[in-house]
Amino acid sequence: MLATLEIKTTGKTELVDLTAQIQQAVGESGVLEGLCQVYVPHTTAGVTINENADPSVAADILMVLNRLISDREPYRHLEGNSPAHIKASLVGPQVFVPISRGRLLLGTWQGIFFCEFDGPRHRRVHVKVIAT
Repeated sequence: MLATLEIKTTGKTELVDLTAQIQQAVGESGVLEGLCQVYVPHTTAGVTINENADPSVAADILMVLNRLISDREPYRHLEGNSPAHIKASLVGPQVFVPISRGRLLLGTWQGIFFCEFDGPRHRRVHVKVIAT
């Protein structure tokens, strides 16, 4: 089963917790045991798994990425979003999460985050549920 989530981001950079929406897609698939692939088909965005209990963790991640990848470098790509491409490459476009008893097998504090690095934009996230 393939589901596509539509996301509208509001900031230039932000992390959006998609855990509940992805769990809903898993539940609707009817798959009890398997694997969930979450894939972002964009070159200036990514997806990651990290703590979702404390929103300051997401803020810290963005703060450090912004410090590591400057907007002021003499980039050759002339569209003005080179930092977003680099951040997306570091974070990556996909994650895989096991499914057990129809639930995402995440740790207590883990959530799945869409990572926007060139917003605000309308984005898509593909959720592929695979039975095993």
